[in-house]
Amino acid sequence: MTASPATDAAAPSFGDRLERVFGEQGQLCVGIDPHAFLLTDWNLPDTAAGAESFGRTVVAAAAGSVGIIKPQIAFFERFGSRGFVALERVLHDAREAGLLVIADVKRGDLGTSVDAYGAGWLGADSPLEVDAITVSAYMGLGSLDGLIDLAAGRGKGLFVLAATSNPEAAEIQRAVIADGPHAGKAVARAIVDQVAERNARAAVSAVHTAGSIGSIGVVLGATLDLAHFGIDTAQVPARGLTPVLAPGFGHQGGNISNLAGLYGGYSKSVIVSESRSVLAAGPARLAESIVRRVAEVGAIRG
Repeated sequence: MTASPATDAAAPSFGDRLERVFGEQGQLCVGIDPHAFLLTDWNLPDTAAGAESFGRTVVAAAAGSVGIIKPQIAFFERFGSRGFVALERVLHDAREAGLLVIADVKRGDLGTSVDAYGAGWLGADSPLEVDAITVSAYMGLGSLDGLIDLAAGRGKGLFVLAATSNPEAAEIQRAVIADGPHAGKAVARAIVDQVAERNARAAVSAVHTAGSIGSIGVVLGATLDLAHFGIDTAQVPARGLTPVLAPGFGHQGGNISNLAGLYGGYSKSVIVSESRSVLAAGPARLAESIVRRVAEVGAIRG
């Protein structure tokens, strides 16, 4: 493992920044998913240029109304180098607008390889720099330690896949661990617990302790009964609370009115992620759609 990067003590942690966004603009996160069918619906070509126009339009509509966006990198990557250039321009607009950006990249590796992913997506000199990324811990959460150190040192965040909405995942994510410190727990529960342990350690350290939300999060689908994954949403820490990236609201069937029922004590740290249910409004009515959904999510939050 590489040495931990020096931490900028003056910089707020990702958890602190996320908490500020929640307080000022609420918990809604707008996805940027330039599906081929959405590009067609928006009268845009299914090209890198179309994806760029789509993404920059979403950023412009989101700015000032919502605090978080989540570009799905696959829909840019499919266009190769031109797609990445388009993405860089979208990310530049988002930074200029002061939006918190979570890149849905689902990277996972170990050693110098995962460190390189971190440099690419969280590095200060990278044109792809974002505020947080989604990651996979299939090789064990410890395989991401270098990335966790980098994120902590740069005030960035990570969201580890834990319990995802796709039905194919349940067989693995609900499988019970046979031995070791997390024996008897479902895989998803073990990931949630290990992330919570890291956030708890960070909360009692001398670094970035101003807020109550941690900087390492988990992905928990909004269409799931988390109890089936052994995840207890009632017992949560007062500080270092794990942030939850929650895809599945809106088009996929997750109901925002059941936020507390789905996530219990984690509700105040849930990022309500919506894509198609907002984007389907089209470019002319997108800003209106975002404002309306921000109000609806805010009403549930109280």
